[in-house]
Amino acid sequence: MLLGRTLALYFSGRFLKAIIGLFLLATVLIYLFDVLELIRRGGDQQGFSVMRVAAISALRVPLLMEQVIPFTVLFGSIAAFVSLSRALELVVTRAAGISVWQFSAPALAVGIGIGILSITVYNPAAVWLQHKSHEASTGLFGADESFLTQTSGDIWLTQDGLDGKSVLLAKQMSDSGTRLQGVTIFAFDKQGSFRERVEAKSASLGNKIWNLDDAVVYTTGRDPQHYRKYELSTFLTPTEVRESIGAPETISFWKLPDFIELAHNAGLPAYRYALQYQTLLARPILLAAMVLIAASVSLKVSRFGGLGGMILGGIIAGFVLYVLSELAEDLGGAGIVPPIVAAWAPGIFGVLMGLTILLNQEDG
Repeated sequence: MLLGRTLALYFSGRFLKAIIGLFLLATVLIYLFDVLELIRRGGDQQGFSVMRVAAISALRVPLLMEQVIPFTVLFGSIAAFVSLSRALELVVTRAAGISVWQFSAPALAVGIGIGILSITVYNPAAVWLQHKSHEASTGLFGADESFLTQTSGDIWLTQDGLDGKSVLLAKQMSDSGTRLQGVTIFAFDKQGSFRERVEAKSASLGNKIWNLDDAVVYTTGRDPQHYRKYELSTFLTPTEVRESIGAPETISFWKLPDFIELAHNAGLPAYRYALQYQTLLARPILLAAMVLIAASVSLKVSRFGGLGGMILGGIIAGFVLYVLSELAEDLGGAGIVPPIVAAWAPGIFGVLMGLTILLNQEDG
């Protein structure tokens, strides 16, 4: 027996309402904690105000919430299944000859639909809002740079300029890639021969030029020379620098393919960008897995009781998928396994796990 259109829309609405409600609740909680953290960090800074911090946090939270979407789908689906069971709606549906696969189809459609919208609409909007939060926080959380726009870890960048190619190493990036800290530059002439090594306290990107502060220049044949200001030509623009070395999570889904190509052209490993792109593409499958897992831990409870066991089962299943996703992300980001395998494996594993449990429960 096929599930009627009206009943399918009703079930879809129930699942969508539960997932959105849980997502909004999590958003409010994370927003409150984020506001408190920003107040703690910037409360004694010039220009601080509660309204400004609240606005900055409101711009930051959407990107933070992107990591919570799979769990809101999991627990929202569990809540919807339990609610339908307690109201005996699933019992009546099953008595009418509709199988678990049929009344789970609307939930799967909702999960996949949320996944598609989250990567095509939500992700670009969240990234744009994150960039706006960087602009709004400038000068508030430190004299020189905002901790919100700061990227830690060694940064490697190859570039070309009027004087020849160079390799740049920096300890820290801020101001959306236009300012670097702890800079070391290995410069080569147009014939590819080593010319000089420059060590500078910081570097800021101007119009086709790096402006280096407190620089020491090492060349063969003479003693090191110290310069308060030193310049090095480059063909890079601020956008290209930011896109080449920025965190993959801060890049919009629609722009990631261009950034992957840019990373290759800059001589940088593109594993992290390719992994982020494939992870976003695989999100609908991951959310479908969450729905199937929710069904597998909820439907048995509707008949035999055990709400605590159901909740524990959902938490364990979500934790297993989270650990698997983190492990796959580490392996894929390091280039140990192909990014496409690392990104799609958790979702496929979750789907297979949910299908296996449901088949065992429903069909023996």
